[in-house]
Amino acid sequence: MTTYPAPTDDLQAEDNRADKMRVRLAILAAASVLFVTSLGQTSVTPALPIIVGQLGGLDRITWVVTAYLLAATVGAPVLGKMGDLFGRRAVLQAGIGVFLSGALICALAPSMEVLVIGRFVQGLGGGGLIVVAMASVADVLPPRQRGPTQGALGGVFGLSTVVGPLAGGFLAQHLGWRWIFWVNMPIGLLALVVLSLSLAARPPRARPSIDYLGAVLLAVTLSCTVLIFSAGGVSLGWGSPGMAALGAGLVLALAGFILTERAAKEPILPLTLFRLNNFVVANLTGVMVGGAMFGTITFIPMFMQVVKGVAPSPSGMFLTPMMLGLVGTSALAGRFMARTGRYRLLPVFSTLILALGMSGMATVGPETPNALIVLFVFIAGVGIGPVMSVNVTAIQNAVPRETVGVGTASANMFRLIGGAVGTSAFGAMFATGLAARLSALGLEGIGDGGRLTGAALAALGPDQRDQVTAAIAEALHPVFWCAAVLGLLASAVALLMRERPLEDTLAPNRPAPAE
Repeated sequence: MTTYPAPTDDLQAEDNRADKMRVRLAILAAASVLFVTSLGQTSVTPALPIIVGQLGGLDRITWVVTAYLLAATVGAPVLGKMGDLFGRRAVLQAGIGVFLSGALICALAPSMEVLVIGRFVQGLGGGGLIVVAMASVADVLPPRQRGPTQGALGGVFGLSTVVGPLAGGFLAQHLGWRWIFWVNMPIGLLALVVLSLSLAARPPRARPSIDYLGAVLLAVTLSCTVLIFSAGGVSLGWGSPGMAALGAGLVLALAGFILTERAAKEPILPLTLFRLNNFVVANLTGVMVGGAMFGTITFIPMFMQVVKGVAPSPSGMFLTPMMLGLVGTSALAGRFMARTGRYRLLPVFSTLILALGMSGMATVGPETPNALIVLFVFIAGVGIGPVMSVNVTAIQNAVPRETVGVGTASANMFRLIGGAVGTSAFGAMFATGLAARLSALGLEGIGDGGRLTGAALAALGPDQRDQVTAAIAEALHPVFWCAAVLGLLASAVALLMRERPLEDTLAPNRPAPAE
């Protein structure tokens, strides 16, 4: 039997340095991909009025946002599963290609319809890229060391949420709205190079069985869900034939999906994951926090513009305190998990803080100092941050390693569903409450076509304007109270999470024990 000399200390040190460099590059690749895709999601919003002015299609403008949200919700679990089957690097490369193809379609779009198609393609790649990038962390770091990295990735997401609208507004104003999509090209290609160099390729599993039918049925289920809550009461009446068709489609697709996943060899979303306590608890918490977060983000800039008289561009900056609180506490939660190996109580207390911030927003009015509004928004962000890093870590620590991709995707998918439901429900609540209050004042609408703008308010007399701004503030109070209730419910659900130890070593691929 031939023996070989043990490696020297110098060789071991060199290997350790190489491993550390590989891990750092992998994290850099994940952060780069996350930043690019998050910018693609948020940067287009400020340019929507300019886009309508050039392409027309005012009645379809909301689809520029909805198409991306819908495609991202569908793409997340599908590409997450593909990452489990074929390796993260190959799927990230393909996802960047899809994302950049969508950006190219948008940049060259001659009409609103083509722009919406491009946004759908872009969202299909972007939604999958976010979850596969976050899942790639589980391939290079053991559970206990993932917390700080997931917190940092949450910080990247929060930073892009602030930078995206500012960059989009600047590009649209000075270079033209198409540059919002053109700038994705060099940044996306740079991210492609970084991840190609940093992530190791791995061969796919032997003869992977792809669940095509399950993917289609899941896509239909998610599409119907998002469309019902995005279009319900807005472009489709709740009792309309179109809404009835969407409801029937949701029921049939969901039933077909459950039957298909039970029989599939490689299910796109294994139903066995729903037997894991922490998987269910983390995603239920994510739905509620997503509803509170996305449902209120819509109204804060509007409140500052219409009620407080802040200009459109600065009004968006009032979301910055929320993102700063989110980024800071997400990072702190990650460090806490790495030092202690514990995470169960973090979302319990943080969602109480979220409820406190939303309760504060439910008391604001025309006379509330802007500094106090900034404080309330910051407190809400502090409450959201730990949930984002803890949920991903808890899910990755609970699911079998061969399903880390689809498990990570579930966190993003349920948060987006919560955001779609929250935004629609809160919008309907606000519109109904404002209509009732304006009717009591003898007004049926404000401005041409009832459009609620600062200019329309300025055209009113001083007394009437004060009455209307007070009515708007009062109509928003139930929205923020409901968001506070969601925070309390999320805290109660988070109490059900179980503290599963975070290991210090990277475990091999093997099923996790049932909880």
